[in-house]
Amino acid sequence: MSGSDERFAHKITTLLDRAAAEIPEGVAYRLQQARARALDGQALAVAEPGYAHALAGGAGTLGGAGSGRPLWMQWRLWIGIVIVVAAGFGWQQWQSYRQLQTYEELDAQILSSDLPIDAYLDRGFDAWLKTSAKD
Repeated sequence: MSGSDERFAHKITTLLDRAAAEIPEGVAYRLQQARARALDGQALAVAEPGYAHALAGGAGTLGGAGSGRPLWMQWRLWIGIVIVVAAGFGWQQWQSYRQLQTYEELDAQILSSDLPIDAYLDRGFDAWLKTSAKD
């Protein structure tokens, strides 16, 4: 450390020591007990690596603390995936049905009109059908 860092560290430790001396005895005892529990938890986390996540409030598997199941075994995840896939499939089917209805209506309008047979054979008529189907 450089000289300025050492001076800064000395100032901090002096302030912390002064503040620690002013802490009431009961509070100091509870802090000492909390520190001991934290150190015990740290020792347990080193011995059992998965325990550290449970102490932090949740396991790393989205299953909550202590579930121990991997992500791909979560039934809520699979229900969500099934719902999304079913919604996508339903949307695609509905769009296909709407397009089919449009073609049916267009065919019915064309067949019920009084156009001569030559109009159906005209190339421009085919282009008109394609543009009117998009509308």
